Amino acid sequence: MTWRSLIFSSLTLLCVGIGRSATVSGKVELAFSQNPNVRKHLDYSGVVAWLEPASGAAVLPASRHAEMLQKNKTFTPHVLAITVGTTVDFPNRDFIFHNAFSNYNGETFDIGLYPPRTTKSTVFSRAGVVRVFCNIHPTMSAVIVVLKSPYFGVSDHSGAFQISNVPPGSYRLRVFHERATEQTLEALSRVVEISDDGLQLPAISVSESGYLLLPHKNKFGKDYSPAADSGGYVGTKP
Repeated sequence: MTWRSLIFSSLTLLCVGIGRSATVSGKVELAFSQNPNVRKHLDYSGVVAWLEPASGAAVLPASRHAEMLQKNKTFTPHVLAITVGTTVDFPNRDFIFHNAFSNYNGETFDIGLYPPRTTKSTVFSRAGVVRVFCNIHPTMSAVIVVLKSPYFGVSDHSGAFQISNVPPGSYRLRVFHERATEQTLEALSRVVEISDDGLQLPAISVSESGYLLLPHKNKFGKDYSPAADSGGYVGTKP
C-alpha cells in the first residue's frame, strides 16, 4: 500500500467515525392506570422518551415543521414531541370552528378562532410540556412536548419506541407521560451509555398512581358554557 492510499484510507475511516450513529430501542408499559384504553386495550401509546447528551447541549435542526390535525373534534396526534424552534401547524379539517390554545406551564399560546378548512400555526421557542385545549370544545385536549434534544421517540400502541441517529456517547434518558406525576417521571431518569451497536433498553414501567384528572378552564380562565360542545360555532367570552 502506498503512502497516498494509506492516508486516503485513514481519512475515510475518520470520516466514518465522525458520522457514526446508533439506534436506541425500548418499550414502556403503564401501571396502576384508570384509563379505559389502558385497562381494556393495553394501549401504551403516547409516552415520550428522549436523550440529553452528558457532554453538553445537542445540536438542533435549523428549522422544522410539525402538524397537529383537528378533525372529528380531536387533536391528532394526541401527543406530539418536537424540538425547540419548531413551527406547529393546526389545520382545521372539521366543518366547525376551532380555537387551539394553552395557558398551562410550558409555552402559552392562543391562535384564535378560525373557520373550517383553514390552518393556523405557532412557533414553540422554549422547552417544556404544553397542554393544548380548544376554547370551544372542552373534550378536546392534546400534549406537545418541546425538547432541547433531537434524540427522542414516542411509544406506539404496544409501548415500543425507537430513537434513531444517536451518536455514541453518554446520555441522560428522560421520560414523559401525561398521566404520571413529576416525582414518578424524575425517578425514571437514568444515565445510559450508547455504543456503535446501539442500545436495547430494559422495559420501563410508568406508574399512573397519584395522578388526578382535573377539569380545565377556557382560555379566559372561566368554566365552559353548557352549550360549548354542541355546535362549535359560538365561542366563549370572558
